[in-house]
Amino acid sequence: MLGDSAAASRQVVDLLGTSVAAGAYGPLIVLSGAADFTIAHLTGVLASQMTEVTRQLMIDVSGLRFADSASIWLLLVVARTLKDEGGSMVLIRPQPAVARILTLIDTDHVITIR
Repeated sequence: MLGDSAAASRQVVDLLGTSVAAGAYGPLIVLSGAADFTIAHLTGVLASQMTEVTRQLMIDVSGLRFADSASIWLLLVVARTLKDEGGSMVLIRPQPAVARILTLIDTDHVITIR
């Protein structure tokens, strides 16, 4: 029974693909798949890139086909934290479904979308 739970958890995390690379002005995080029930995984990835010297966080979401409300909320929290510290977050090429959610909740005052 416990093995089944671990396998199910692993499948959920596998829905969200993540990678991190060095960008010109800070970390570049690439998200793909679906950010759905993956808040712990996404939190870990974002937190690992938030250091005292991080001023800009670039997140390529061109491969992210869906983001649940918890994931969007987390992106907003990180963006506000960076903005309060004189930095910024940039989301690169969101797919239509993700872009629509971001537009509906009016995130452009906190997150730059390119």
